[in-house]
Amino acid sequence: MKPLFIVISAPSGAGKTTLCDMLLQSYPEICYSVSCTTREPRLHEEDGIDYYFHPKESFLRMIRENRFLEYAKVHGNYYGTLKEPVYDVLKHRQSMLLDIDVAGAQQVRDYISELPDDDPLKQGFIDIFILPPSLEELRARLEGRSTDSSAIIEKRLKNAEEEMQRASEYRYQLINDDLTLAFNKICDIINYNAETL
Repeated sequence: MKPLFIVISAPSGAGKTTLCDMLLQSYPEICYSVSCTTREPRLHEEDGIDYYFHPKESFLRMIRENRFLEYAKVHGNYYGTLKEPVYDVLKHRQSMLLDIDVAGAQQVRDYISELPDDDPLKQGFIDIFILPPSLEELRARLEGRSTDSSAIIEKRLKNAEEEMQRASEYRYQLINDDLTLAFNKICDIINYNAETL
């Protein structure tokens, strides 16, 4: 398979994490991108597996050194994707899967647009937006989790509406109304691009 740089975004509750897990199980040649963060590790989180945990000073230095593909400050902590691990994976003829929000995906697209045509990131880049069948269904899924308060659910739904308005910025959009069908569509996209890009 040709090395791909796959960016997937979706509103919370659209099934992105489940679909990404299924992809990683089905394609051993796809690696999952581990983000950097300045927040403290939570219980059972491991450095290099869940996140790369960095002190704020170190993270800010890497920003100045232009080492990130994308980064953002969220709730007082920084999160970002380093360029080097992505290039390393592609260099070893494997693919990289990046699970980020719409703002991060835009930063990645902006970065890639400036690259020469023969750059491996540009050659293998595809982005996919996963949509829920409707906002009503998304609400039902979020409420069904029983993990968030009604205020947090309302906030997630408001964010989802804003994110869904940006779905057309992605090369591919698919609706996750049936997990198996949605997964098969993602596999079709990956297989097609691995053969034709």
